[in-house]
Amino acid sequence: MPLTADADIKALLEGARTIAMIGASDRPDRPSYGVMAKLQAHGYRVIPVNPQITGEHIHGEFVFRELAQLGDPIDIVDIFRNSAAAGEAVDQAIAVGAKAVWMQLGVSNPEAAARAEAAGLKVVMDRCPAIDIPRLGVAPIQADRE
Repeated sequence: MPLTADADIKALLEGARTIAMIGASDRPDRPSYGVMAKLQAHGYRVIPVNPQITGEHIHGEFVFRELAQLGDPIDIVDIFRNSAAAGEAVDQAIAVGAKAVWMQLGVSNPEAAARAEAAGLKVVMDRCPAIDIPRLGVAPIQADRE
């Protein structure tokens, strides 16, 4: 079952340091652009993943084509894709050993969620971390919390 309890979601956010954002956009009018900035301002390292703008930079971070290129451990894969495309993103997250997948507001894929859970990943669907962080009182990440 996807995480729905506030305490579980807060624990996931407090334990995370690195977030890969699939579907990150370099366009300021796109929700992912603002969410990425908010997550970075909270202290997370956010790595953008978008095959259409690979090699460019968003908020100072290099944009990768796919999760397999990252090489760094990933705590949460934040998915800014439609519900149908979320399945492929979840499969990538499983393949790279991410700890959790987070499907953004309006994104729900129960089949992909079941695959992720079967592989040991935590799952959040149809929510936004940039909304949940202040709502749940998640403290900003400090360098000494690394």
